[in-house]
Amino acid sequence: MSKQPIRKAILPVAGFGTRFLPATKAQPKEMLPLVDTPVIQYLVEEAVNSGIEQIIFVTGRSKRALEDHFDSHYELECLLEDKGKREALQEVQSLTNMAEFFYVRQKQPRGNGDAILSAKNLVGNEPCAVLFGDDLVNAEPPALQQLINVYEQYEDPVIALTSVPHQQVSKYGIVEGETDDNTLFKLRDFKEKPDPTETDSSQAVIGKYVITPDFFDKLEDMKGSIEGELGMDNAVNALLGERDLYGLEVEGTRYDCGDKLGYIQATIDYALKHEKIGDGVKDYLKSLNLD
Repeated sequence: MSKQPIRKAILPVAGFGTRFLPATKAQPKEMLPLVDTPVIQYLVEEAVNSGIEQIIFVTGRSKRALEDHFDSHYELECLLEDKGKREALQEVQSLTNMAEFFYVRQKQPRGNGDAILSAKNLVGNEPCAVLFGDDLVNAEPPALQQLINVYEQYEDPVIALTSVPHQQVSKYGIVEGETDDNTLFKLRDFKEKPDPTETDSSQAVIGKYVITPDFFDKLEDMKGSIEGELGMDNAVNALLGERDLYGLEVEGTRYDCGDKLGYIQATIDYALKHEKIGDGVKDYLKSLNLD
């Protein structure tokens, strides 16, 4: 039997983005820009550059701007055409053609596992990718492609990891497992925000996964029995006794765009790389007296 390719990616974007209020009161957190490009667009580009053909957004009631961003805009396109702004027109039109886009709403904010389960019928009986909106990784090949490479070797679920200072593990989901190279881990446990005394591991989960169809089955089985939020860690731990799961410490520079400092760091770095303003930003930073 031939391996099923990873063709679909789920992007859960239903959260309220409370850490960025008041900026996110009337716009999705995922639409906050790094210079001139929304964070969510970078995630879609990562997916498309990793071979993804269909993007499934799990949205909430305040996410209309995100849907509009990847839709056609006839009036704007006509305006750009009339003014001869061909480069801007091509950039706007390319957004619609990046992939096939689908949207499903999470009915209640019951955790990231519940959000993933909302997309089950659109995924079908296929493996798929999951990309959360907070974690941006500047890497070549893309971080998702690195996970897909591991999946293609083992045909088991794969989770993206990054190493964090051990005193900070209580801020993250932490995995424990066996490794031969301190890069690829065969998992044995997933602890959600453990106290540093509860684990020897410093391998933190970042919001990128390749999951298999039985992941959905576990989430569905647990949905009615778990009080409170249904998390990805619940499904991972339920599957660990039945099959192999892997964690990969991805190569690249990771930014936590769900954190104000992480978002500012990403903005500065992406501004420095921007072809039109990068030199100006560099000169400005050099001019600052940062005593």
